[in-house]
This record gives sequence, structure tokens and C-alpha cells, in this order.
Amino acid sequence: MRFHRQRREVCFVLEGTYKTVVVPWESLMAWVVEARGVTQYGVQQQFGMGFGYAHPETGQWLKLEFMTFAKPLAISHWEAIRAYMEYEVNSLAEVQDPNVIRGENDPAWEGVHTLRNARRRINQRRADGEIGWLYWSCWYLIDIIQLWNLPGYLTERENKRLIKTRPNVLPAKMTRWSHPLDEEQWAKPSDELVRLCEEVRRIRATDPALPIEKVFSEAYRRQGIEA
Repeated sequence: MRFHRQRREVCFVLEGTYKTVVVPWESLMAWVVEARGVTQYGVQQQFGMGFGYAHPETGQWLKLEFMTFAKPLAISHWEAIRAYMEYEVNSLAEVQDPNVIRGENDPAWEGVHTLRNARRRINQRRADGEIGWLYWSCWYLIDIIQLWNLPGYLTERENKRLIKTRPNVLPAKMTRWSHPLDEEQWAKPSDELVRLCEEVRRIRATDPALPIEKVFSEAYRRQGIEA
């Protein structure tokens, strides 16, 4: 599945085939799944996130779902995608906490650089007096038990393998569709979406602590749109 901000479209590859389906971004629906069950070990909860769309040719409703560890995390997945499509978020660094262990020129994936950044940060915190020597020592002890830089090297090796093989597994149609467009060809959001986004910003400005799902529900209500 790929998202094209300039086209304002989403491209899916149907499971078990190389057939692609392209749907408008604003026609995509997303939801969060929450399930509870009782086992011999007690009550268990499961959470997930899903996307759905109507096939442009057959009208058949198709969906894609995956599990998450918590409901806020599922909502955050969707918000990250929505931010990319609507607010021109070009990198993780633009939306992440400035204290994350990622350097300015580091690659997007984790690796040896992640471990080295973590050590620099823990040493700086120790020098600034944020943590004591006991916490610092235990942190390094765990790092040594985890074989120092070996996990980073293994992660980098796997990432390089995936980067090398990934272009070969994408359908040619999706690769062509993924190419950037000239700015004059960029698709524009609908007037309805523009009004809804403005309403969301007004509600957020009035009550910043309001949960995001209630913000959108109220925005839909005010705009007279069925959520």
C-alpha cells in the first residue's frame, strides 16, 4: 500500500496478485478495532487498525487490517498518515520529539548509529546531573549484555537486504504511479475537506485537551456531515 500526496490517491496491491487498485485519498475509510475476551489467564484486550475502500470497478468492499498494542497507538498510526497527506510532513524528524536518539543526517532506519546516539545521550544526561551513577552503570550493563553494537549491525544488514529486494517486488504499475508530478498537476483537497479541517483547528484551539476522536466527531456534527 502506498500513499501519493501529490495525486491525493492511495494505491493497493491485491493480496496474492500483482494487480493494483488506485482509490482517491478522500474515499478511504479508517477505523480502530477494540476486542475483549476472557481466557483461563484472565481478561485480554486486543486492538487493531483498518483501512477500507470500495473497488472502483466492482464496487466490492475491500479492507486491510493489522494489530496494534493499544488504542492510542492505532489512532496515532492514522494521524501520522493523515499528517503526511494533509500537512506535507516529509520526514519523521518533523513530527518526533526533539529528544529522540536520531541525528540530523542519520538514515530513517535503526542501526549502529541509533546505539551510538543513545550512548551519547545517556552520557550527556549523566554529565548534566539528570541521572545518577547507578542508573548510568545499569544502563551500560544492559547494553553490554545485549552484545553492544551487534544488534545494530544485524539490523543494518537486514535493512540493506530489504532495500535491495524491495524494488523487485513492486508491480510496474505501482512504480510508475509513484513517480512525482509537476506542481501544476498536483491534486487539490475538496472544499468539504477544507471546511472540515478548519473546523477541527477551531475546536482544538478552544479545547486542546479534548481527545482527538471527540474533536473529529464534533467537527463532523458542526459541518452537518455523517461520521
